[in-house]
Amino acid sequence: MRSATTSQLAALEYVILGLVHGPTYAYEMFQHFSQDLPLGMLWHLKQSHLYALLSQLEREGYVAASVASQGTRPPRRILRLTDQGYTALERWLTTPVKHGRDMRQEFLAKLYFTAQRGSEVVRALVAVQATATRRWRDEVQAQLDASTQPYRRLVLLYRLGQIDATLTWLEECTAIIY
Repeated sequence: MRSATTSQLAALEYVILGLVHGPTYAYEMFQHFSQDLPLGMLWHLKQSHLYALLSQLEREGYVAASVASQGTRPPRRILRLTDQGYTALERWLTTPVKHGRDMRQEFLAKLYFTAQRGSEVVRALVAVQATATRRWRDEVQAQLDASTQPYRRLVLLYRLGQIDATLTWLEECTAIIY
C-alpha cells in the first residue's frame, strides 16, 4: 500500500487506469502495448507486469473486478474504474508533467488519452503543459544568466535547447491535433 506521502501513482499506472475505459479485461488492455500501436511505442510491458500492476491497483481501490462466465471457457475478470480511479485519472490527464524528461512517455500518454476525448481536451492539456514548460525555460534562463562557470553554462544551454524544442513541438501538437 502507498502511504499518504507516496499516494501518487506512477505514470504507467495512470496509463493502465486510462485503458480501463468501461468494462474491459486484462488481455484486451495488454494488446494496447503492441509495438505497432501508440502505447507500445512508449512502453514495453510484459503481460505478467500488467497483471501485477492491475492487482496492485485493485488492492488500492483504483480498479474493481467482477467475474463473468463464458460458457465452457474459463470465467473472465472484467475490470472497471472505481470512483477513486476515475478521479485519479482525471486529475492526471489535466496536470502538466513536472520534468522535461517526462515528456517522452508520460506527456505522450496523456496526449493519447486526451485525443480520444476531443480537441478541446487536447487544447487544454497542451496549454497547461506549454505554460509549465515556459516556466521551466524562465528558471533555466535565470540560472544561465547568473552562472559564470563554463561547464555549468554549457549544461544550461543544452537544457534551454531541449526546452525550446519542446515548446516548438507543443505548438506542432496544437496544429496537428486540431
